[in-house]
Amino acid sequence: MNNLKVLTLAGFILMGMIACSRKNETPKNEQSLGSDEWADMDSFHMIMAESFHPFSDSGNLQPAKEHAAAMEELAAHWASASLPDKVNNDDMKSRLNELKISTANFNTLVADSDDKVLGDSLTKIHDLFHHIMESWHGGGEHHTH
Repeated sequence: MNNLKVLTLAGFILMGMIACSRKNETPKNEQSLGSDEWADMDSFHMIMAESFHPFSDSGNLQPAKEHAAAMEELAAHWASASLPDKVNNDDMKSRLNELKISTANFNTLVADSDDKVLGDSLTKIHDLFHHIMESWHGGGEHHTH
């Protein structure tokens, strides 16, 4: 029973230390949208993960087929949205436009293409997304699966 009290007390102390710790400040060049996060990228990342991982893990394209319209919609929105200062350049605009076109093509292919064509298209979208994400993270941070 004594050990339980000590562990409980230690837990409360640790929680207090975490709650009172100083948070990292966001660098000035990443505050243009009020955060160091890029909400449009994060939204697309979620749907991309839900679509691509079942395919890459087990060849299951059904989730990608179900999310095709949403991927197209998110990519179109992202391509027309304001960009954070650190990626507001012609290269990023071109990549986002290519993502918009690729997701629209994928959504069209879902209706009558075989799995090989769909898988190749989905992989192209995934790879393009990773180029965009790596540009956001300064090229040094690579996403792992």
